[in-house]
Amino acid sequence: MELNKFIDHTLLSPSATEAQILNLCDEALKHHFYSVCINSCYVSIAKEALGRSNVKICTVVGFPLGAMSTEAKIFEAKKAIEQGASEIDMVINIGRLKSKNHVALLKDISKVKSAIGLIPLKVILEISELSKNEIVKACEICIDAKADFVKTSTGFSKSGATLTAVKIMRKTVRDNLKIKASGGISDAETAMKYLDIGVDRIGTSSGVSIMDELISKVAS
Repeated sequence: MELNKFIDHTLLSPSATEAQILNLCDEALKHHFYSVCINSCYVSIAKEALGRSNVKICTVVGFPLGAMSTEAKIFEAKKAIEQGASEIDMVINIGRLKSKNHVALLKDISKVKSAIGLIPLKVILEISELSKNEIVKACEICIDAKADFVKTSTGFSKSGATLTAVKIMRKTVRDNLKIKASGGISDAETAMKYLDIGVDRIGTSSGVSIMDELISKVAS
């Protein structure tokens, strides 16, 4: 299994510089990662840096809180796509979920998906804030909203991905949606554990060290 092909090489720090984004793109090209995952203001820079390579550009919308209007999420997503983004990671409105306003939550996700068409939409659940039942309900709503992925975490909350939560997500979505695990995945062994239980993509800022680790194991 080529682990690099599952990695969204991530830099979402609010203090990330243009030079760091360019370096991220260089690393993604070198290691043939699936994508770079960056804040939307840097999409055009990444597009120029990556050129016609196979490395995709993933950007985040409504990040990291998910609590802005649907219209704002749609505008941000469409603008990013216009500038070269090929995947959108959107944060779920956690407050709506906890209010049990499932209709509003469904509309929020489905309207964004409708606006971006065939562009893959990953919905970030922020599992550290949710109970098991809320994770299940969020996954069910994402299926109904025609999202493409459910994603564990922003990396900006109390904790990131857990194997337990991902197993709940997999059991709920079955083959209806793909799963992206992100937050706290910093070594090859952990990444492989997630792939082994059915994750389709890994979001990590440790992609280079993970690849270096694999290379050193092969060499030894």
